[in-house]
Amino acid sequence: MAGAESGRGSLGRPGNTAGPRLVLLGPPGSGKGTQAALLAEKLGIPAISTGEMLREAVAAGSPLGRQVGDLLDAGTLVDDDTMAKVVEGRLAAADAAAGFVLDGYPRTPPQAETLARILAAAGTTLDAVILIRVPERVLVERTLARGRTDDREEIVRSRLAVYREQTEPLVGHYENRGLLREIDGDQSIEAVQKALLAALAVEV
Repeated sequence: MAGAESGRGSLGRPGNTAGPRLVLLGPPGSGKGTQAALLAEKLGIPAISTGEMLREAVAAGSPLGRQVGDLLDAGTLVDDDTMAKVVEGRLAAADAAAGFVLDGYPRTPPQAETLARILAAAGTTLDAVILIRVPERVLVERTLARGRTDDREEIVRSRLAVYREQTEPLVGHYENRGLLREIDGDQSIEAVQKALLAALAVEV
């Protein structure tokens, strides 16, 4: 397991005026959305997902929001430059000033570099990146058990292949920077959350 950068100490403990700035990584079906919400509630900071950021941008009705809306309506992926503007705007919001949990961004090393630049411009950095590891067999079983029509096994494995190709390189990216902390996600929700808090040295 990769440790935190030396000298960081514990993050987001009771009594601290600011919570940590975190990124959660994990393949589809790893439960990171659930864990992000639980962690955010525990630390008193927002859990921010890619989907939420895009929906909020569209709802705001700004020129950027209209641009995002046009892309989504056309079924087109939001390009990195546009996504960077959305992320920058969301992290500038008042509720993110004391910390945040990012779920779904960054997805690629170039996006990770963009996030680092956004935070540097604001005079901050990430405190930790948590990777929730789950065996592929378990991921497939979990997803198929949901019974959704678009969760056929070949589609699930295709999503996992995309994750391995595009997002797994972030593991080495953040490990080299001393930010990565790994959690065994093949446990109950409660056990994963306890392990996650322990990895951050948060008092339970």
